[in-house]
Amino acid sequence: MKTQRINLPEELEAAFAIRRNVFVEEQGVPLNDEFDEFDTLGGPCEHIIAYYDGQPVGTGRIRIHEGSGKLERICILQPYRKFGIGRRIIASLEEIAKDKGVQQVKLHGQSQAEGFYKKLGYRTSSEEFMEDGIPHILMVKQLTNQPK
Repeated sequence: MKTQRINLPEELEAAFAIRRNVFVEEQGVPLNDEFDEFDTLGGPCEHIIAYYDGQPVGTGRIRIHEGSGKLERICILQPYRKFGIGRRIIASLEEIAKDKGVQQVKLHGQSQAEGFYKKLGYRTSSEEFMEDGIPHILMVKQLTNQPK
């Protein structure tokens, strides 16, 4: 298993295919809501992709917004959700935030994943709200910039 920053159009297309599978097909998010102006190479987001046995199976992105890193579009194909890939994706996105000098990250996590994010040091920072018909909560984490 490995994660890497997306640098090539074909890597970004693989990430989009994962997002279509998870968010649009599995969870019913409208296609027009899933993809936005931040889905570009060299734009305001850094995208990552996770591989398992050489196959692209997960993705996520980070965008610096109002001084915080906003983790977005984090997903893993269903058959690969119990292999620690989510932890790797989050850790990779947090590393990007640290590299950019950001000391706080936040995300709109699906409510059903609240326990997962809490185990990674996130705290719930809002009441539940709906996004694309799915219950979400705002979660926040302070990063420490310790030497690697």
